[in-house]
Amino acid sequence: QVQLVESGGGLVQPGGSLKLSCAYSGNIFSIRVMGWFRQAPGKQRELVATIHSRTGRTEYSDSVEGRFTISRIGATFAHTLQMNDLRPVDTALYYCHGELIATPDGVKDYWGQGTQVTVSS
Repeated sequence: QVQLVESGGGLVQPGGSLKLSCAYSGNIFSIRVMGWFRQAPGKQRELVATIHSRTGRTEYSDSVEGRFTISRIGATFAHTLQMNDLRPVDTALYYCHGELIATPDGVKDYWGQGTQVTVSS
């Protein structure tokens, strides 16, 4: 059973920083893309950042480009999201996402349960 567990969310003032982490567990052979999505109240879930496991190529939404950095932790199935210059519009539930995770049971996408990030003074 694959599980994705996020950590690092919390309350921060505008202009502050937070670092989210996502840890994967289970009998995982490979993961094609690791990423972060977020969902604010009343809005659709949106992509924040992704990193390709093999190439290391990263992609960001326009709204976080230059402020957020996604990184893989060495060769492990784990990654982080460093968030700087946080703004109230960044307030959302942040989800870890693993695209095309290969296990003995097949290949599918997985989601974490989410970690709350609140930016407020």
